[in-house]
Amino acid sequence: MADQAATPSASVGEDTPKGFALALTVYLMWGILPIYLKLVADLPPLEVLAHRIVWSIPFSAVIVAAARQGGEVRAALKKPRVVVMAGFCALFISLNWGTYIWAVSNQHTVDAALGYFINPLFSIALAAVVLREKLARGQIAAIALAAIAVAILTIETGRLPLVALVLPFSWGIYALLRRTVPVGGNPGFMLEVLIMALPALAYIVWLEATGAGHLFSSPRTALLLVGCGAVTAIPLMIYANAAKLLRLSTIGIMQYIAPSAIFLVAIFIFREPLQASKLAAFALIWTALVVYTWSMLKARRRLRMASVKAG
Repeated sequence: MADQAATPSASVGEDTPKGFALALTVYLMWGILPIYLKLVADLPPLEVLAHRIVWSIPFSAVIVAAARQGGEVRAALKKPRVVVMAGFCALFISLNWGTYIWAVSNQHTVDAALGYFINPLFSIALAAVVLREKLARGQIAAIALAAIAVAILTIETGRLPLVALVLPFSWGIYALLRRTVPVGGNPGFMLEVLIMALPALAYIVWLEATGAGHLFSSPRTALLLVGCGAVTAIPLMIYANAAKLLRLSTIGIMQYIAPSAIFLVAIFIFREPLQASKLAAFALIWTALVVYTWSMLKARRRLRMASVKAG
């Protein structure tokens, strides 16, 4: 998910019930996140983004401290090259978060769900173009179906579906850059929010000084803004533990739980309209994901059989 800060690798050969339960919990948490963001939809999205960044720091600090990974963060801060690399990561994850907040606030949650469904397809296309990874026929077919879906939306509305494109684009670039940063998942996330916190805190201070801020407008608003940090950092901690207890193929399939939940929230709770063009685009994307998942599982099965024969 675009709301993840990093993607740890599964370190076990088989799935565990605990890993499945943790992954299901975190994907459902990400799936209902729009309901929380809707509670601050009356506030400027940029202000909500700034608070989300700043208040992620204390929660992520607790996570890093509990895992005794504070040394990694301190070591990274002493290396200018690592800080610059993490800064670029921070830029793209901020774009992802900001777009998502704006989408929920402006009745574009359906588009956000579409973007998160496109996300894995964009990532494999990016890997093929940038990293020169060879794609299987199923993956190529899935990417082609996603491209057709985007074309349908563009022709129907007369403009590019920006939310549905910016979310996978920003996450895909973030994930690509994140591979180059020699820092672990949780420490890396804390490093990124520390970098983002400098302009975010300055913006919050400026808003409050000019009377345009909302942090002190009411206790409820203050709690919701602080809570933005909790709903960002806590799921990441759960995900990091889940990923260690599941196979990557299982995680790859379960990642669709979150955008499915976002889609259902948008349609049945927020009552956002679902035009015929968007329904057609979703149908194509869902078909693409079935093709992609089947291709991925076949590749994993071939590797496993080859490993058994070699052993």
